[in-house]
Amino acid sequence: MTTNRTPLIAGNWKMNGASAESLALARAIAGGATGGCELLVCPPAVLIPPVVAALGGSNVAVGGQDCHFAESGAHTGDIAAVMLADAGCSHVILGHSERRADHGEGDELVRAKTEAAHAAGLVAIVCVGETLAERDSGDTLARISAQIEGSLPAAVSAANTVIAYEPVWAIGTGRTASPGDVAEVHTHIRGDIEQRFGAGVAAGIRILYGGSMKPSNAAELLAIDGVDGGLIGGASLKAEDFLAIARSCP
Repeated sequence: MTTNRTPLIAGNWKMNGASAESLALARAIAGGATGGCELLVCPPAVLIPPVVAALGGSNVAVGGQDCHFAESGAHTGDIAAVMLADAGCSHVILGHSERRADHGEGDELVRAKTEAAHAAGLVAIVCVGETLAERDSGDTLARISAQIEGSLPAAVSAANTVIAYEPVWAIGTGRTASPGDVAEVHTHIRGDIEQRFGAGVAAGIRILYGGSMKPSNAAELLAIDGVDGGLIGGASLKAEDFLAIARSCP
């Protein structure tokens, strides 16, 4: 089904890369980028300024991997959303499953960070997803609904927010949800968005799939109705793989 939602392929580099290799990766992605979808790379925080400089003049955007909910203050080791914006970022990933699991981030904190991102003019990529235990117990949709309700503030719009569905059990494992599973969850998320924010927001907001998307399965996943791109982990660290995924956008 044709929509007015431009696909977004976002690369989450996680805690990977030194300056030389990261700049080479950024330049290779910029050099091979084509139209048809938006491209975004999210390097480690220390690499954001040089990557922004390397991508200057290209159509590849840069984002952060997290931000604090406060604009400034005594928060050692944290980065404010306004700092990301000042460094040249347009997006920030929030509520990633690794942040939720490794740092104990709950929905209330993700909501506060999302509000901070919006206030700084950043597009918040808010992640939701279920664990293997939750899927096996039949709690997937209830878990997703709870995260949508708890993590999204009232000011969400299609312009300032992207949702990324990342089944936790499929991140970095090589496993992917079946097309039917992905379609069910994406449809459910859009229904939750419509119920809370209205039909207009639901029709315009982009929902990405974020569970081990790679060149070999990208076309199948991106062809699923309601999938508006991908949040790419491991495959975003190789320019040829990331660009192959981008070329798979319908």
